[in-house]
Amino acid sequence: MFILVMFAHHIVRCMGVTGRGQDFFHMLLPELRFILSFLESYFVVKTWCLTKKIFYVLTFSQTTIQDLIQIKPQDFSKPSAQAIKDVVNEKYANKIVPGIGLCICMWDLLTATEGLIGHGTGLVNVNIEFRMTVFRPFRGEIIYGRIKSSSPDGIIIDLDFTSEVFVPYQNLFENSSFSQAEGVWVWNSDGTELFLDKGEPVLFRVEQEEWFDQRPTIVQKDEQGNVIEERGTAWRVIGSMNQAGLGPTLWWGEQEEGEDGDAEMDDAEE
Repeated sequence: MFILVMFAHHIVRCMGVTGRGQDFFHMLLPELRFILSFLESYFVVKTWCLTKKIFYVLTFSQTTIQDLIQIKPQDFSKPSAQAIKDVVNEKYANKIVPGIGLCICMWDLLTATEGLIGHGTGLVNVNIEFRMTVFRPFRGEIIYGRIKSSSPDGIIIDLDFTSEVFVPYQNLFENSSFSQAEGVWVWNSDGTELFLDKGEPVLFRVEQEEWFDQRPTIVQKDEQGNVIEERGTAWRVIGSMNQAGLGPTLWWGEQEEGEDGDAEMDDAEE
């Protein structure tokens, strides 16, 4: 199922399918993602190695945005489509848009009006409609990442392109405790201490998302010019790692190898 979905998406992009065909595929994408996430909850231990790169693809979605952009005179030498794309990516890429999510990059341009030169500025104003690739996972989705840092409050997970994922301590396995000496969380499983070390590959389940109002603030700096207190995030994903198959992938991988080894020993004895 995973391979078929990715193959279909690859064909749509490579063949340049547009219009109803591409819209139909993207209309089905949320449903396909839901089905795959449901399957992942059962087969996550068996498939994470095969599908860890596909988790990223399935997490991304698209949204349509209308905006008025301004093209600078130094960009007039570029092709119009490229100039528009550069302006859009500069404005939106790696930015969090309320109600939409984390913008990654412009997907394609749908419409654009004739440019009007602003009086006294030389800037060309263009009304455009485009589709933006965004990161906004749905509840229940299983995603692959790495532990970035830990604190008594929980664990921050890095996804390479963002670290706006937080797993509070309440969403960790029962009998988990924070080690002040090691600076990591430890799960006591039947007398065995299992560490959630920094940089460890993990699988987590999306539980909810949180939005925060962002108000203009004055950045506080010390005498050396270093930022004393960074501005908080506008949005973050709340995850959990308290079910079988979730947490460090090493845990469940070793368990599988042990079970396979036991099965081979039984066969040999027979």
